[in-house]
Amino acid sequence: MNWLKIATVAALAGWPGIALAKEAVSCGGAAMLGGAQLNCSHVEPHAPPQFCTYSWALHTPAGDQKIVEGTFMLPPGASNVTVYQGSGFDRALSDPIVICRGGK
Repeated sequence: MNWLKIATVAALAGWPGIALAKEAVSCGGAAMLGGAQLNCSHVEPHAPPQFCTYSWALHTPAGDQKIVEGTFMLPPGASNVTVYQGSGFDRALSDPIVICRGGK
């Protein structure tokens, strides 16, 4: 039988922004010096591949807010994978929010 688990990230305050999604995925992101980057790792060897989405509120030097969003898949053993990288940001307005689901 195929089943899905959905886990919402518990975002922790502070820099760099750290987000943990269930036991299988660990993510961290930072925005500074004109750029932003979000990295994730699959940290549970016995968990299936994780299919994830992210959303992150970032601030531009012009004073605008931009929400960046995307999806990614992490196979078991994936480590420090850059799932988002962008420029034109001076700081994060929120910690990244990552939601993941695993397969069977």
